[in-house]
Amino acid sequence: MRGTPTAAEPGQARSSPLARILFGSYVLLVVYASLYPLEGWRGQGLSPFAYLGAGWPRYVTSFDIAVNVLGYVPHGFLGVVALYPRLRGAGAAAVAIASAAALSLFLEAAQSYLPARFPASADLICNTAGAAAGAALALMLGPWLRAGPLQHARSRRFAPGAAVDVGLTLLALWLFTQLNPAMLLFGAGDLRDLLVPPGGQPHEPAFFASIEAATAAANLAAVALIVAALAAPGQPARRMFVALLAAALVIKTAAFAILMRAEDVLAWLTPGAQRGLVVGLVVALAAVSLPRVARLTLAAMLLMAATVLVNLAPPNPYLAAMLKVWQQGHFLNFNGLTRLVSAAWPFFALGYLIFLASRRREALG
Repeated sequence: MRGTPTAAEPGQARSSPLARILFGSYVLLVVYASLYPLEGWRGQGLSPFAYLGAGWPRYVTSFDIAVNVLGYVPHGFLGVVALYPRLRGAGAAAVAIASAAALSLFLEAAQSYLPARFPASADLICNTAGAAAGAALALMLGPWLRAGPLQHARSRRFAPGAAVDVGLTLLALWLFTQLNPAMLLFGAGDLRDLLVPPGGQPHEPAFFASIEAATAAANLAAVALIVAALAAPGQPARRMFVALLAAALVIKTAAFAILMRAEDVLAWLTPGAQRGLVVGLVVALAAVSLPRVARLTLAAMLLMAATVLVNLAPPNPYLAAMLKVWQQGHFLNFNGLTRLVSAAWPFFALGYLIFLASRRREALG
């Protein structure tokens, strides 16, 4: 007799589709960040692997080392978790570390064709060390990941299935977009930096605040409806959404604290953002009680409306001056990555909503 999937029996090994999806997504993000800005490709007349014999770079900072190590910790960690139960223990760690070393090896080689990038054997060593640290962490936390609070929360709070895991990955990427300091609050989907030169006529702050409020409110309500679509029956979707919102605001504040000056830590909380937060929260908490089909339809409509608005928004009068003096420096590649993910996110979310709606129709048929 079939029923709702339950927790695995003691000793029963269960794979994690969510870990595999997260691992694949992370690899794609690393590839893009490593090759950004993806322009000016040309040969240098040397082997792309010549950097391996160049020795340690003369100018390398502790920040460079830390970034290269920390950037590959998730690769090793997610790699070990994604391989379970096909590979376990030292075998899984070895494969995860080897895959990270191979990825870094070829990405550094590809950087030799980019004039803005500088391949170095030090980066390869640091990347591999980061993956090893991540793999070791995964081995230590393995039992907790497979049968601890994290797995329990996934099984209890959200519906089963790989399709839901894709949705959870989508929500994780939404949190990642909050690291983009140039983005309006929850204002994903801005294609202008990718497709056309920056520009546009400035408007009065009141006009901008209205568009920012509408964009933030629409995207926030859409995210709440996605959470409700992923939640298991009987679970507190409202509380789950509020927890996600709190995490997003913490990440947004932390991003400004790290990337900007200390006095600008709350620069994102503009009058428009404040209004959008209030309106979006009210709409979201009310809309999650709608029937499932209505929730999916409304979420798609809100995403489309917010994407149109964010592409029509005038220059941000609150952040423009601050971003002019922002020295991206070491964060250039990271900023390019956050811009890409924030620009693409609503389109992936819209496709996912269409997928959920089509599955419902097939089930009814």
